[in-house]
Amino acid sequence: MHEHAHLTRSAAFASIGVAVLLLGLKGWAAWSTGSTAMLGSLADTTLDLVASIATLLGVWIAAQPADDKHRFGHGKAEAIAAMFQIVLISISALAIASRAVEEFLAESRVESAESGIAVSGVAIALTLALVAWQRHVIRKTGSIAIQTDSVHYQSDLLLNVAVIVALVLDQYAGLKGADPLFGLGIAAWLGWGAWNASQDVLDQLMDHEWPEEKKGRFLQVLARHPDITGVHDMRTRTSGNRDFVQFHVWVDPEMTVREAHRVMDELEYRLATEFPDTEILIHPDPEGLVDEAGAAGLDVLPPIRVSLD
Repeated sequence: MHEHAHLTRSAAFASIGVAVLLLGLKGWAAWSTGSTAMLGSLADTTLDLVASIATLLGVWIAAQPADDKHRFGHGKAEAIAAMFQIVLISISALAIASRAVEEFLAESRVESAESGIAVSGVAIALTLALVAWQRHVIRKTGSIAIQTDSVHYQSDLLLNVAVIVALVLDQYAGLKGADPLFGLGIAAWLGWGAWNASQDVLDQLMDHEWPEEKKGRFLQVLARHPDITGVHDMRTRTSGNRDFVQFHVWVDPEMTVREAHRVMDELEYRLATEFPDTEILIHPDPEGLVDEAGAAGLDVLPPIRVSLD
């Protein structure tokens, strides 16, 4: 948990640092070129900075241990921070699209391209380094807030390339409308990125079930224990970097409480080994007892059982 918090905070601080530097450079470039595409890039970087600050706040809160008022921890702070970022990306996309349409109708031209091209080149180099670090952190932690923040900067790579192409076409190839058209394309790309990022965020906020493959691996671990005969009413969800699962297991109705407790401890130990950072709640039932209606009462344990030996 400590390593997770350290990594996510380092990624958040790195994104803030890159955003601050690029904000100054792009502000100067937008002023000196008059480019709509560069202005769109500046607006995106401004929102990147706000979103990165929100990410830092989200991962910091999510790293706090569970307390009396938050018994399941603070993991959803990451999803809330990610949703805030998605809203900002969407607003940015709409603003850039509106500006691009205005400039296209007015047949505006770029005043100067050199500074914009240079700044976009620097932005690409810095963003590549940041995205590489974010991917490392995501592989280690699975942080949805860092993952969404990385969406910003991955789209920035394409955005900065688009700015360079737009400036070259407008300034050197003499193609009228190239700059606002690329600005409109940037807006569409940002909107698509926001839509894709929103799916994982909503899954966490709505307590979506684990993927079937992950649930299957979990049930395979349960199936290896010889003293349980069935599993039903299994419920799963993810909150930040923690998983939660609860289920009922069937055991021999003649088993004593002490024996049943031993079996539950063995299950928890094996599951914790295979699925770390997972909170597990097991309810033992006498074999065949079903209090749940519908699909919740069906046995989901795989038919192939493997002995502990």
